[in-house]
Amino acid sequence: MQLAQELARRSAALRFEDLPADAVHWAKIGILDTVGVTLAGCGEPCAQIVRKLAGNVGASLVFGTAERTGALDAALANGVAAHALDFDDMNNSLGGHPSAPILPALFALADERAVSGRAFIAAFVAGFETECKIGRGVHFHHYTKGWHPTATLGVFGTAAAACNLMRLDAEHTAIALAIAASLAAGIKANFGTMTKPLHVGHCARSGLFAALLAEQGFTANPGAFEHNQGFLDVFNGPNTYDVERMLAHWGDPFDIVAPGIAVKQYPCCGSTHPAVEVMLDLVRRHDLKPPNVARIEAWTHARRLEHTNRPDPQSGLQAKFSVQYCLARALTDRAIRIEHFEGDAWSDAAVRAVLPRVHAAAYTTAEFAEDKHYGAELKVTTTDGKVVSGKVDEAAGRTSGNPLSRERLREKFDNCVARALPRSRAGALAEMIERLDNVADMRNFSALVDLAPARQRASA
Repeated sequence: MQLAQELARRSAALRFEDLPADAVHWAKIGILDTVGVTLAGCGEPCAQIVRKLAGNVGASLVFGTAERTGALDAALANGVAAHALDFDDMNNSLGGHPSAPILPALFALADERAVSGRAFIAAFVAGFETECKIGRGVHFHHYTKGWHPTATLGVFGTAAAACNLMRLDAEHTAIALAIAASLAAGIKANFGTMTKPLHVGHCARSGLFAALLAEQGFTANPGAFEHNQGFLDVFNGPNTYDVERMLAHWGDPFDIVAPGIAVKQYPCCGSTHPAVEVMLDLVRRHDLKPPNVARIEAWTHARRLEHTNRPDPQSGLQAKFSVQYCLARALTDRAIRIEHFEGDAWSDAAVRAVLPRVHAAAYTTAEFAEDKHYGAELKVTTTDGKVVSGKVDEAAGRTSGNPLSRERLREKFDNCVARALPRSRAGALAEMIERLDNVADMRNFSALVDLAPARQRASA
């Protein structure tokens, strides 16, 4: 058995008719959320820099602009934008962000080839399932070692999704996955910089590139996963992965259903969210204000704290990965918003004054059971000696069993879209996503995102 072939056999065969209703439901939520955060992120400096280097000839839309380019460049640019704010969805099996690598590639491809909304949804689920099931077999070693799974595993999800949308057979899909094994990249050392969203753009482009190469007859070793110098032994190491676990429950359930898509409430690293949620609750319930708070103690999982323990962030991007900053901001503003990480907001004097009072540490089994990886506990001591505390096992929205409300999803989407498009456009986009399984040509969707008036009129 070669893993690439087994993964390909499953992903290439998936069709919309095979999907249960809840998989279609969650796919639409993932598409809605990713479109929103991509539009919100397209104005960020990292996305604009990458866009400058993209070509200007092609059919694939660069989101939030009137520009069209080739599919590979569009996948790159939109992939960076999708992750620019670190506001995109997450998944526990992947240990990262499942939709941002896949959807920019699919949107770019769908602008070049006529595909239906049903085919688009099926391809998305096929890619999502591929990357997440690989994640189940390589974690937590892969994550702890320092790889950025969104990119190192997402490239396989993107390749599988693109192959599915192109209707490539299992043989060609296996080659695409093998090519992708040589294109996988992304290390956590670059978290807190523009290079983190670049991981996602590069991954979206690379996965699509692998699929296009395979379609043209490019060659690769179908044993590229399990070879002694292949992906699994090189990226993880011998005896640190479980291939059977990757294949054991394919589509039973689909990972997009359970544990599902984790939709972010806050535009910062997901590892900060449980602590932020507890802090906001304490602030509101006890009417905490900065002058009255003497000390904030926060405990999160050591694996999460590794990249969020930044007591003195020096940029907006670093602030996204600073649990100290996020907690201080939750206290000062009673909210966490996109603008809290823009410009020089990170240097806000009121927030900087609180930072020395915030102390972060890793929790132990005394606070949480060994299998609880997504919780947080906080203790706040006021200036008069009063102590208030709180604890959550996971932030709201972290799994399909603890979802955000429909209203909260739509509020986030509308606010994100308004940063790039006329606010009135959000309703039409949301409505089309809701009925995506009835859309005959996905180019009608990209026309709604396009800022070129002539093309919008033509698609009406």
